[in-house]
Amino acid sequence: MEMDSLPNGNSAAASPPQNTTPAAAGGTTPFPKLTQLTEALKLEHQFLRVPFEHYKKTIRTNHRAVEKEITSVISNVADVSDSENFSKDDAVNHLTSLVSRLQGLKRKDLVDIEVFQEAKKVIDALQNKEVAPALAWCSDNKSRLKKSKSKFEFQLRLQEFIELVRGENNLRAITYARKYLAPWGATHMKELQRVMATLAFKSNTECTTYKALFEPKQWDFLVDQFKQEFCKLYGMTLEPLLNIYLQAGLSALNTPYCYEDDCTKEDPLSQESFRKLASPLPYSKQHHSKLVCYITKELMDTENPPQVLPNGYVYSTKALEEMAKKNNGKITCPRTGLVCNYSDLVKAYIS
Repeated sequence: MEMDSLPNGNSAAASPPQNTTPAAAGGTTPFPKLTQLTEALKLEHQFLRVPFEHYKKTIRTNHRAVEKEITSVISNVADVSDSENFSKDDAVNHLTSLVSRLQGLKRKDLVDIEVFQEAKKVIDALQNKEVAPALAWCSDNKSRLKKSKSKFEFQLRLQEFIELVRGENNLRAITYARKYLAPWGATHMKELQRVMATLAFKSNTECTTYKALFEPKQWDFLVDQFKQEFCKLYGMTLEPLLNIYLQAGLSALNTPYCYEDDCTKEDPLSQESFRKLASPLPYSKQHHSKLVCYITKELMDTENPPQVLPNGYVYSTKALEEMAKKNNGKITCPRTGLVCNYSDLVKAYIS
C-alpha cells in the first residue's frame, strides 16, 4: 500500500503509527483519544514552529540593534564630555541629536507603543472631563478587570452620574442610575446611596459629605486610578523602573553634604534632577567617616594621609606634594588663597 507524504513532513512521520496493542473486549482499541491528541500535537507543532522561530529571530535582531545604537550613543557622549573643542551650544546640539537618535530607536517596534498611546488618550480624555474613552477601555478589558476585582468602571459611572446632577438633568440621572449603577448595588450599596443623595443636595451644597463629590479633584483621582489599573493589568510598576534603579543607587550616596553649595561636581547629587529623586530617601548610613581630598577627589587614608594648613583646611599629601612641585615648594590654599611653604607645613604637621 502506498503512503501519501504531507507537504511539511516525510512519509514516515506522516503515516499513522501501527497499533500493536491487543484489541480490548468488544473490538475497540484502548486510549483512542490519546492517540488522536498525539497526532494533533505533531501537526500543530509544525504550524507553531515557524512563527516561534521568526519571533526568536526578531528578538535577536532587535537586541543587536539596541546594543549597537546604545554603544554608539555612549561613545558620543563620552567624546563630548572629554573634548574641550565643543562650545556649550555645540555640545547641546550634539546631545539633542543623540536624544533624537534614541527616540527613533524606541519607535522601531522595541516597545508596545500602541498600548501606551491608548493609555494617553484615556488620560487626556479624563483630564478634559470625558469618560467615554475610559469606559471603552474598561469594555475591552472587562474580563481581566473583573478577575482583579477592579471597581474603576463603577467609579467612572459614578462620576458620569455626578455630572448629570451638576447639569441639573435629574430625570436623565435617574434613568442612568437604573441602567448603569443598579447592577453594582449588591457590592457597593453604601457608595450608591451617598451618590443618589446628591439629587436632593444639588451641586451647590455646603454639606462636606456631598460637596466633595462635585470637586474638580475627583477627575484627578480618576486619572490616578486609571494609571494604577493600567500598570496592574500589564504587570508594570507605577513608578518608572529607571527612577527605582536610580533611587537605589542614590540612597547609598545621599548625605547632608550633597545639598550644600560647595558639593563637588563629581557627586551625582550636585545636579538638581538627581536631588529631586533623592529628596524622599533617607540619608545613607556611614559606619566610618571618610575624608575625600577637595583637590584630587581621592580618599585620604594611611597611604595618602591628610595634612592641615595653617588656616585649618585639610588636603591630601598627594595633592600638596604635586602643588609644591609645580610652585617651587609653595602651597596655595584653593579656598582662601593662603600661601605657605610645603616644608613649613610638613614640620608643623609632624610636630
